[in-house]
Amino acid sequence: MAISQALGEQKEVQLPQGTLSYRERGSGEPIVFIHGLLVNGDLWRKVVPELSKDYRCIVPDLPLGSHSRPMNADADLSPYGVAKVIDDFLAALDLRDVTLVGNDTGGAFCQLVITRHPERIGRLVLTPCDAYENFPPRLFKYMLAPTRWPVGTLVLMQPMRFAAMRHSPLGFGLLAKHGFDAEVTNGWMRPAIEQAGIRRDLAKVMRGIHPRYTLEAAEKLSDFRHPVLLVWASEKAFFPLEHAERLAQTFPDARLERVDDSYTFVMEDQPDRLAALIAEFARRPVTA
Repeated sequence: MAISQALGEQKEVQLPQGTLSYRERGSGEPIVFIHGLLVNGDLWRKVVPELSKDYRCIVPDLPLGSHSRPMNADADLSPYGVAKVIDDFLAALDLRDVTLVGNDTGGAFCQLVITRHPERIGRLVLTPCDAYENFPPRLFKYMLAPTRWPVGTLVLMQPMRFAAMRHSPLGFGLLAKHGFDAEVTNGWMRPAIEQAGIRRDLAKVMRGIHPRYTLEAAEKLSDFRHPVLLVWASEKAFFPLEHAERLAQTFPDARLERVDDSYTFVMEDQPDRLAALIAEFARRPVTA
């Protein structure tokens, strides 16, 4: 199935921070998918088709370096600012009792949403993601350091024009065990290569990322009393399983599911397993 068909109709919504693109497929209770740095909603293309049979799947392209339209020049894209973008997006679509699904850096932003703007969230799903002092993981902190400045991003991205480089350990190679579609990874890299406004947005995000935000959120996670599902890969410990176990003990109503034969991008390596877990979990009643 083509990427454009997998995620549904392309739409836009006007937020205080700028125009945000998103895709939507299916009907029913809402599931909103949050991606991380330097990818976009295409990350979820393998799980949305199955889940959209029973749920309204909504996939925003957040301003994290692979979005198609720059945000307003004065948009706040600090970690708190990105969490507010997500909350404003949910409000603009008038979504309630949302099942919020996060991965990678997006999982950290989900933690900020549920601790600062929890009103519209009914359930939380975290796949391998930043947490506690791991925001960002040390390797990515150094690899992506040039993106703290727009010109650094421009230089860093030039080799990523080539699929072999994008799929190497210097690109996305350590994030999925079973490889990538070159069309997808090209779509992730092209906006930052071609648009100065995208590089500006990414630099704002990168300059703000710091463990103090996830550590502060961790102190408040126990206040989130809605159901939580943690779906964690056992391999390539950029996001260690110990963090998932710690999160499972912190949330009052949490369940941990381990996924084998997968790296961080479980939606790439084990999409059927992830979709089945989310589908079953999203049927749970929202805690009052």
